[in-house]
Amino acid sequence: MSQPWDYIAKIVSLGDSGCGKSSLTVRLCEGRFSPHHDVTIGVEFGSRIVSVGPPASLALGINNPSAKPSSPSDTTPTSTSKQQEQKHMKLSLWDTAGQETYKSITRSYFRGASGALLVFDITRRATFSSVTAWLHDLRQIAEDGIVVVLVGNKSDLAGSSLVAPSTGSQDPSASGKNERQVTIEEAEEWCQANEVMQYVETSAKSGEGVERAFLEVAERIYQNIEAGKYDLNDRRSGVKGPGAGGGNTARTVNLGMNDAARGKASGGGCC
Repeated sequence: MSQPWDYIAKIVSLGDSGCGKSSLTVRLCEGRFSPHHDVTIGVEFGSRIVSVGPPASLALGINNPSAKPSSPSDTTPTSTSKQQEQKHMKLSLWDTAGQETYKSITRSYFRGASGALLVFDITRRATFSSVTAWLHDLRQIAEDGIVVVLVGNKSDLAGSSLVAPSTGSQDPSASGKNERQVTIEEAEEWCQANEVMQYVETSAKSGEGVERAFLEVAERIYQNIEAGKYDLNDRRSGVKGPGAGGGNTARTVNLGMNDAARGKASGGGCC
């Protein structure tokens, strides 16, 4: 049986404790939400195979979104697009702890990552204030050119893009309860100022935006693969190509803390 993926990419989640990083991973990998989740100690792992590149990406408008039909006649697929083989990527997800106690451990897991979700809680401004320091740590340790997407989680607690009033009075323009403390505009401006590719809002509780956030990273990694920016045989790149793992049978590997430490000692590994 041939493997069901064309590439494997290592993606890390980072940010302050309690932002919902683990809940996002569980929602993507298992399709469920648990209101009570134990604090992550060190790092937790998950994986998910997603479609990357056309034709699937064209519907999302992520990969080459400017390539849109200019007239009704352009909507007819060409013989080339009909023959386009859909590519698949296995996301190896490393969910890191956000507590200061574990920072010396979790920073080591940034090495060898090709993508990152930088997560904050839109209802807690302090977590947004911390993302600059997290990004600095990531770029100090990870390979140059790592794909980073900023994720504002807990959008289900925000009725609009407005900040919840500090006076405690109800905002008449907001529908429902609004606990938002960081606006969409602020987050997007931060991305521009810090050369972060995209801002996506998510709700691990409802599932809204979760797949989009991970796909934004996966598609950009795929673009880099197509552009030849990775050495698929170099473990430090954070991406593996077909046959790089040795063998054609798909399998799932659960890594423990000791396994990851050994990978670090041997130069790091993506997956």
